[in-house]
Amino acid sequence: EKKPCPLCPEEKFKACYSHKLHRHLQNLHWKVSVEFEGYRMCICHLPCRPVKPNLVGDQTFSKMGAHYHCIICSATITRRTDMIGHINRHVNKGETESRFITVPAPKSSHEVLKESATDVQVLPNYSTPQKTDSYFNPKMKLNRQLIFCALAVLAEERKPIECLDAFGATGIMGLQWAKHLRSSVKVTINDCNENSVTMIHENCHLNKMKVKLNTKEDDNDEAMGDGEENTDTIEVTKMDANVIMHLRSFDFIHLDPFGTSVNYLDSAFRNVRNLGIVSLTSTDISSLYAKAQHVALRHYGCNIVRTEYYKELAARIVIAAVTRAAARCNKGIEVLLAVALEHFVLVVVRVLRGPSPADDSAKKIRYLIHCQWCEERIFQKEGNMVEENPYQQLPCDCHGSMPGKTAVVLGPLWSGALFNTGFLRRMLFEAVQYGLDEAQPLLKTLVCEAECTTLKHFSTHSPYDENKQEECGVYIKTPNTSAESYLVHRKRKSDEVIRNAAKRQKSENSAEHPAFYYNIHRHSIKGMNMPKLNKFLNYLSEAGYRVSRTHFDPMGVRTNAPLAQFKTILMKYSTPTYAGGQAEGPVHLTEDVQAGEQVQAAADCKAEDDEFLEDDKSGVAVAMFTKDYPTHCAAD
Repeated sequence: EKKPCPLCPEEKFKACYSHKLHRHLQNLHWKVSVEFEGYRMCICHLPCRPVKPNLVGDQTFSKMGAHYHCIICSATITRRTDMIGHINRHVNKGETESRFITVPAPKSSHEVLKESATDVQVLPNYSTPQKTDSYFNPKMKLNRQLIFCALAVLAEERKPIECLDAFGATGIMGLQWAKHLRSSVKVTINDCNENSVTMIHENCHLNKMKVKLNTKEDDNDEAMGDGEENTDTIEVTKMDANVIMHLRSFDFIHLDPFGTSVNYLDSAFRNVRNLGIVSLTSTDISSLYAKAQHVALRHYGCNIVRTEYYKELAARIVIAAVTRAAARCNKGIEVLLAVALEHFVLVVVRVLRGPSPADDSAKKIRYLIHCQWCEERIFQKEGNMVEENPYQQLPCDCHGSMPGKTAVVLGPLWSGALFNTGFLRRMLFEAVQYGLDEAQPLLKTLVCEAECTTLKHFSTHSPYDENKQEECGVYIKTPNTSAESYLVHRKRKSDEVIRNAAKRQKSENSAEHPAFYYNIHRHSIKGMNMPKLNKFLNYLSEAGYRVSRTHFDPMGVRTNAPLAQFKTILMKYSTPTYAGGQAEGPVHLTEDVQAGEQVQAAADCKAEDDEFLEDDKSGVAVAMFTKDYPTHCAAD
């Protein structure tokens, strides 16, 4: 049965079914209501308060304006801020008794969702950020699991750590941290929206957590469940994210605003502790993925175009912005993880205090030269000297064979590594330990991508076992062994462990993965059946190149092979479509086929050069053309 809205005239909102009416009341009336002592004064659109009439011709029109009804007096007020001030004046005078028969606001039927053993209440339209205060996106579950694994690795390094979820919304992320890591972390959930803070309190009560109020009057912890341990205490704050990051220091900070996060980077790096971690999720993919290039220039100061590696380009844009913000605070960064998927770009960095790390990180921000014909790319060389011909830096020769300008300059971008292999292995270990099934396949792909190896060479040993074996050693103390010699051996063993760790770290840094990747479909040859992707990876590996798949593109290949060699190997192991064979292997063209291709190439070149077909003498020109140019066209 259709029902009308009790607060809107019929010509403004027609009668509709209950689910649509509930959504209308929630988004239009309830969202902008004024709360007073458990009651809500919703905005009214009925003709209760006519505005000044307007005389148009011989007729008088009186427009009805939206307004609020005071619950204490009979006043009607149009603006919400004026209504709040009006109620405050009543409270200051001691007038708090209602003159109307009021009905308590019914509790909204919140939907309870469960993720990673954590229950959260969500409002209607919880997946639409424009229509709800506490936004919850189920598609970001993988993002939350990756951030949890990064925090779990940091919790193994030092305990306890203070972590901040700067944009709490429903509080799902902070609740997962506190519920699984318990005494290892001190969680603070912040949000500037009052309704979201209320929702976070309710979700803490739902998960039997304690809430520490951030007010001077409430110094004691408020028990939100039957648990009695202080390790389950979560601090909930209501302030701007920039303010809380300026006021307090944290070991782990996560930024997940709606859109870009560049407005909060300076505050995040201002007070973050040394060797702490800052993670940020950017959801402004329209600008990062080169769909709105002017927005990317405005937010990140980068010139970008749509390329085959646009997702990795987006990750490097965000890291460049993070690097500049950290350098302004005399801090450097070490990139631990960079993920760019369909809905978000996630970057996790470790903070290194000091001007020297800041300078080293700032030097890794460079411009990229990108060829628009063959998609070849290379970072510009270091230095301030202007080169006479920047095209010489590109490995391709498109500028010499093609007319006009063939390349563009993109950036500035981050030119360093995007992954830390040891950190990713520890994240994978934590994902297995806590049963995060969705994050495990992606982390395995990231480890292979960081090491630039294929998945069949992936080893599943625990990254913590090596450290423990190195620390413990194999020296056994016998009854005849003196205590001094035993201690000397332990000291030498520990020094050796430190040296081995330093050497291992240097070797990992020296063997960085190649920058960017190639899409096998983008560079395939028309009329040829290209080999399967895994077989093609083996062919590149047999040729002596480092190769791996990439999470940025399911058909992408990350390799240190030049594009020309990449195309040569792809052509060698492709089969012609007209050969009728499905078997993959190197191409062996017969003389007839080669001659046919040369004739076809000559015909194509003849069609392109119309100047040889002007008059009756064109026959001679065509004859000369077909005689001299077939080999040249076939080579092109």
